[in-house]
Amino acid sequence: MDLSGIAAAAKAPPPPVGASYVLDVDEASFESVIQLSVKHPVVIELHSPRADAADLSIALAQLANEAAGKYLLARVNVDAAPQIAAAFGVQAVPTVIAVVGGQLAPLFQGTREKAEVAAVIGQLLQAAAGAGVVGRAEPVSIAADAGPDPRFSAADAALERGDFAGAVAEFDVVLSRTPNDPEARAGRAQAALLARLADAQPAAVLARAAAASEDIEAQMAAADVELAGGDPASAFGRLIDTIRRASGPDREVLRVRLLELFETVDPTDPAVLSARRGLMSALF
Repeated sequence: MDLSGIAAAAKAPPPPVGASYVLDVDEASFESVIQLSVKHPVVIELHSPRADAADLSIALAQLANEAAGKYLLARVNVDAAPQIAAAFGVQAVPTVIAVVGGQLAPLFQGTREKAEVAAVIGQLLQAAAGAGVVGRAEPVSIAADAGPDPRFSAADAALERGDFAGAVAEFDVVLSRTPNDPEARAGRAQAALLARLADAQPAAVLARAAAASEDIEAQMAAADVELAGGDPASAFGRLIDTIRRASGPDREVLRVRLLELFETVDPTDPAVLSARRGLMSALF
């Protein structure tokens, strides 16, 4: 079984320290930036040097960089880009608007404290996740002295030597400190998949699953094999069908495994978006 693609993804470093997700946009680049909203949210800060709102700009930039790619902050100087301001019908600056999947979502006008802005953006990200727009923005720039995130050094070392179980344990250490860290969750899911597949015989695994449709362990193992073989749609579909037939604690075990497998695939992959809808249907 060729696991090189999954192994490479597992070894891929998280966003480096010093990465920036803040982009100054003009009328020439605006449309291309808006198109990124099909992958991840884009928050637009419409500002002017004439406005006394430097604290808001700083807070928005800090929050965007702390989010590490959950969204991109696009900054528009309305004095230099009046057509953009006119297109949005901006009456005053600063004005902050979001775009998710090409759809506009006004956020607020005027200045706000950082905590209040964080709460608004948190609600935006929840709404984007509900719409399946959960991709990661690429860093706009990286500080010259930035290096790999030291939190993942032990996990990275374990992956390099092929100790996938050890990598899982190291990612668990990170997650014990920051439970919602998306990079740690993705790294753990990829390492766990590699650990489960280390000694798998694909043909035997699939044959066992075909002969035991109610055996959730057999179905989960077969989903691993299908995912590693480059067929995430079949892997996800198998688990969703098993969830529909299962009851009691088995349904939760299957649900958790499916969500874990989602972490190993690009969140914008059509197979993931379709499977998320299928999971909701199977559960409710």
